[in-house]
Amino acid sequence: MEQMRLTFVNVGYGEAMVLECPDPSRQNGVFVMVIDGGGNDPAEFADCASGRVPMAEYLSGRGLDHIDVMVCTHIHEDHLSGLLPLLEHWTPGELWQTLPADFFRRMRPLEIPDDANLSRRKFLQALNDYQTLCALVETRGGVIRAVAAPLDGVLCSGLSGRVLAPSASQAEELAVLLDGVYAAEDAEFWSRLDRLDARMNNFSLVLRLDFRGTGVLLPGDTNCLGYGDIPAEALQADLFKVGHHGQRDGVSAQQLRAIAPRAVVCCASSDRRYNSADPGVLTMAAEGGARLYFSDCPPVPGAAEPLPPHHALEFTIGPGGVVEGRYLPL
Repeated sequence: MEQMRLTFVNVGYGEAMVLECPDPSRQNGVFVMVIDGGGNDPAEFADCASGRVPMAEYLSGRGLDHIDVMVCTHIHEDHLSGLLPLLEHWTPGELWQTLPADFFRRMRPLEIPDDANLSRRKFLQALNDYQTLCALVETRGGVIRAVAAPLDGVLCSGLSGRVLAPSASQAEELAVLLDGVYAAEDAEFWSRLDRLDARMNNFSLVLRLDFRGTGVLLPGDTNCLGYGDIPAEALQADLFKVGHHGQRDGVSAQQLRAIAPRAVVCCASSDRRYNSADPGVLTMAAEGGARLYFSDCPPVPGAAEPLPPHHALEFTIGPGGVVEGRYLPL
């Protein structure tokens, strides 16, 4: 039986995934989905001792020849901005995101002041990069697709996907909030920008995949407060990528019980920036019976040995709950 491959690329503090699923109807017999691209700040990759690598560089080294679907889970620099360099090499057949397909035309380039704090600079950059990404995809012939819950369907042979969040009303709320940011001036602009930045994680696209009976749950940066409208029975998955980089609010004990994962991936940086890879969250997942994996190399509670430096974490996923992970060495 053929297997699907899901790879978490080591982009430091950020998230970047590539899914490859056998399907004879697709180019070269493989369906390819890229889910987020990490950041695009060179400083993130200045220290590559743990194996950090930009998404575009990693995919080029893998010899990737096409992208069927590119997914932008939400507008934050550490998820979105690394998708832009991919457009220099590949044009996706579809770009999945949660706003109206033509929303980028209502946006304008925003100035990034030199004296803006880091959080504001990164969010402004993400907004500008989102507009550029959508414009480039459309110009080059790709289709921009707005996705919201409830939406499910077959992605390719043996693989189905279900969008669990945001709902259509949440997507509409995000569009209204963004319109408000672009319409505001002076102090009101910064106030609205900061409020939206603080809320953006829980507008993340939450995607559940099923490959021949093996479930994968990818919640973007959704934290434990963002699961409210998702039925508990829809969360069960064999492989779970914990939300918000494994920070303390990434998932609750009740949610972990509903997911009941056999493997948990945490996309935290090796320096545990912003208190990612929270020891309490990791311990809770391990005590629930899940094996822990990491896209980068943060310290792991109770581990006898440090994680090996690696460019990526690769899973082979087969039918009936088969999930096998391995770190790809430098």
